[in-house]
Amino acid sequence: MSSYEEARQWIEGLVPFGIRPGLDRVKELMERLGHPERRLKFIHVAGTNGKGSVCAYLTSVLIKCGYDTGTFTSPYITKFTNRFQYNGRDIEEETLLMLANRLRPHVEEIAATELGSPTMFEVATALAILFYATVAYPDFVVFETGLGGRLDVTNIVTPVISIITNVGHDHMDILGDTLAKVAAEKAGIIKNGVPVVSAVAPGEALDVIKAKAAASKSTLYQLGEQFRELPLQVAEDGQTFTFEGPFRTVSPLSVTLSGAHQRTNAAVAVMALEVLRQYYALLIDDEHLIEGLKSTAWPGRLEMVSRQPRMLLDGAHNPEGAETLAAALRDVYRYERLYIMMGMLENKSHRESLRHILPIVDTLILTEPDFRKAMPAGRLGEIVRELLQEAGRPVEVIVEPDWTAALDNLQRITGDADLAVVTGTLYLIADVRARVLDHSDSEKGW
Repeated sequence: MSSYEEARQWIEGLVPFGIRPGLDRVKELMERLGHPERRLKFIHVAGTNGKGSVCAYLTSVLIKCGYDTGTFTSPYITKFTNRFQYNGRDIEEETLLMLANRLRPHVEEIAATELGSPTMFEVATALAILFYATVAYPDFVVFETGLGGRLDVTNIVTPVISIITNVGHDHMDILGDTLAKVAAEKAGIIKNGVPVVSAVAPGEALDVIKAKAAASKSTLYQLGEQFRELPLQVAEDGQTFTFEGPFRTVSPLSVTLSGAHQRTNAAVAVMALEVLRQYYALLIDDEHLIEGLKSTAWPGRLEMVSRQPRMLLDGAHNPEGAETLAAALRDVYRYERLYIMMGMLENKSHRESLRHILPIVDTLILTEPDFRKAMPAGRLGEIVRELLQEAGRPVEVIVEPDWTAALDNLQRITGDADLAVVTGTLYLIADVRARVLDHSDSEKGW
């Protein structure tokens, strides 16, 4: 391959191989490459929601503290290179091309065996490990799971700490039809003797996490038990809180990301850093911790991308995400009328997500993301009309399959005192964000 574009198209051309949970193919890749994953210190982050935000907080603080930091996340919002960051900057296109050329012969040889072709995410994960182990050499790699944990490709690594943000109703067609089954998959990242930080809500899911940590002789730091966050001040453009942990209390801490869930995510990151400070001699000055949290940004999560009209983007693509979005819209933001534009994928819990949105919205615009698994806007409209009959609350519903036309309509009808929100799948968020912010080099966020 002679260009970045060719390399990206080759990797994304593996998308049709789908999601195939299991570690056999990535283990074979690592074996062929001399096990580069063994040379790196990973912070492994799993969970239904909040993974990306926790990764962003960790990355920002570690960089402020002077540590070279790799960050592997998905999906991306603007460019494929967003997935592979070093000290907050994307991998160079030439470096990605070089690593893709190194990987491709191995991928094609494995594809010819009984294992079958490695998937897009397997190749992206292998490329990330190669990048950090042979090019960038970071002190830490913040490593986000793709799907689940136990059989997720990223579970090839043994981290210095594991993080499970929460367990919710997402990907249940693959991970299991109960929260306990989903939790068992997330808990699969817990390794023997490696500490775990969790913000999983009390209930059957947390019981599973606790049992797995105990069986693995891993110390568990659980939100609400070993650590907590106490809100001090909440506003649209930021919030402050106190962190109380087993080693010390830190106050005040500030974040610019909105919503109570972002205080939780920040507290999870702080707890993980405190464990590394206590047991791995991580050097963290309070001023760097404060600066790192406050300067953290995470695109597409309660992100204000326009002031006239006021427009928020939030990738709330499952019921728990919709619930936290609705809570933030009720508790933090002020407006006369609320206009929400939504596009979803077919395999999501549409009905449960909508139950959180319908009680607060005045006008709901249903559209379709430009993605192969898009839920038809008309079918989403049928579900909305059923739910509105139950609720007995008047909501104006507009069905516009063309997301560009839907966005134009949203911008036109939102008044100065109103609030516009675009939500649902991150594939829609990526396209809308690129258009509103005029990012001409935006690529599709697989």
